[in-house]
Amino acid sequence: MDWGMKNRLTRIIKPDTGRTVMLAVDHGYFLGPITKLENPRKTIEPLLPYADAIMLTRGVLRTSVDPGTSTPIVLRVSGGQSIVGPSLADEEIITSMREAVRLNVSAVAFSIYVGTEYEHQTLVNLAELIDEGEEYGIPVLAVTAVGKELEKRDARYLSLACRIAAELGAKFIKTYYCEDFEKVVDSCPVPLVIAGGPKLETPRDVFQLTYDAIQKGAVGVDMGRNIWQSDYPIAMIQAIRHIVHKNASVEEAEELFNSLKAQK
Repeated sequence: MDWGMKNRLTRIIKPDTGRTVMLAVDHGYFLGPITKLENPRKTIEPLLPYADAIMLTRGVLRTSVDPGTSTPIVLRVSGGQSIVGPSLADEEIITSMREAVRLNVSAVAFSIYVGTEYEHQTLVNLAELIDEGEEYGIPVLAVTAVGKELEKRDARYLSLACRIAAELGAKFIKTYYCEDFEKVVDSCPVPLVIAGGPKLETPRDVFQLTYDAIQKGAVGVDMGRNIWQSDYPIAMIQAIRHIVHKNASVEEAEELFNSLKAQK
């Protein structure tokens, strides 16, 4: 791996722990102004100091993030559909690698939809993006998206999707936690970060998801709604960091969360 590629990856996955807490705020590219992300800057600014990286679109990056930030950027470069359209899987490359270089990002993110009618389209686009990433020294994060078909989140399907993304050359992969997640990890030769998915019922549920994923081999999380839709988002992201970087238990994370919440 070239020096520039390695350098960008180590900005995201911290060398001292080999783990990462990414903050996902790219939801608007297909969901529009969802709850607590109506004003991206207001949501992002207080959380940015606690994120190892932030995943977002170029529009939100330019309008809502201070260029003076030292937090690494993972740029969402796939899109072209919306929640009200016929299929969430019909994505293409919507932001060029030259634009990614111009924005000084540490990685780009692209969704693949294995098992849908758009499988070939998204896999070929991913491969083309990886070729460009190798040329510019920018790693590609493949996202194993399932659209509205959440029942696909099992070990057999996710192992297939993650392995294909790794075979095509993705440097790391965002996927879902599932039963037998260790099988997904064992069959994938590149690091995995887990998505938070839809908002969970309680903070403890979020901590349990994070803890279980780390214990089964994930290198971190790329969470959005389960952080910034919380009533205490700063306490939430700090408690998640406690698990990811400090190997805290669910109980220890919950204790920290309640302490920080009380301080506020």
